[in-house]
Amino acid sequence: MPRLMGVDIPGRKRIEYSLRYIHGIGPKRANNVIENCKIDPAKKADDLTPEEIRQIVGFIQENYRVEGDLRRETSQNIRRLISIGTYRGLRHKKGLPVRGQRTKTNAKTRKGGKRTAPRSSAVKGRK
Repeated sequence: MPRLMGVDIPGRKRIEYSLRYIHGIGPKRANNVIENCKIDPAKKADDLTPEEIRQIVGFIQENYRVEGDLRRETSQNIRRLISIGTYRGLRHKKGLPVRGQRTKTNAKTRKGGKRTAPRSSAVKGRK
């Protein structure tokens, strides 16, 4: 398992798919990295030479924000929205969908599972 940018990428997969395990690199960027570093896309990640790994890491560091820097930037942007009190910031703060999705149904990922109201004491006393 080669280690790139602090992430263990799967060694048995082709390099074009293994690079996607790095936060901030998707299909388009992975192909772009491979083209610019002149590496065979069919090559497995375990078969990369140390020189090729250095070349890939160097190219990614020069051209893209990935992993910790990208996560930090994203969280700072969210904190900024919350601090200035925008609508989007309030939605982030409340843990609700931010981009206009409906919440009556289909918001389980953001809102969490069902929460039922606790039974009142008056109901408990009845037989």
